[in-house]
Amino acid sequence: MTALTIITDSRGVIRVSTNNYDYRNMRRGRDTMKRIAVMTLIMAVVFCIYAIAVYGADNSAKEKAAEDAAKAWLAVVDGGSYAQSWKEAAKIFKDNITESKWEEALKAVRAPLGKMISRKLKSKTYTTTIPGGPDGEYMIIQFTTSFEKKKSAVETVTPTLDKDGKWRVSGYFIN
Repeated sequence: MTALTIITDSRGVIRVSTNNYDYRNMRRGRDTMKRIAVMTLIMAVVFCIYAIAVYGADNSAKEKAAEDAAKAWLAVVDGGSYAQSWKEAAKIFKDNITESKWEEALKAVRAPLGKMISRKLKSKTYTTTIPGGPDGEYMIIQFTTSFEKKKSAVETVTPTLDKDGKWRVSGYFIN
């Protein structure tokens, strides 16, 4: 006697078979597709984790180097060595303002604030473009700063990665 088997596949197609051979083959095909889908998913997850680890490590190293450069430069400014801060600034900075003009500007802005009391990191953002500047690698860093005569100010320091591979300040603003 011949057995009649009714088979419904994953798409809802109904087939009639006179033996179990068709059903077994169809089931093997579905199992193989499931295995391929699972393996593809696992590979995608592994790749994403790897990419995040590599990018994150590289980006955090850049962020730390830029932040360290900004803090070191701010220490020079805090010490009143305005000419030295110009000398330690990025090439793009020095191309846009002379040392004497920079000293005048800082004396007019920083001196009335008094000594720096505290400074806390507020935010930092990596970007490759800034308004009015050439494309490059920049870190826009904001600090909440307290001075003797101004209790709350926001300093924005923008280090850029110079051609020699060192982070140097290319912009400074106090609000």
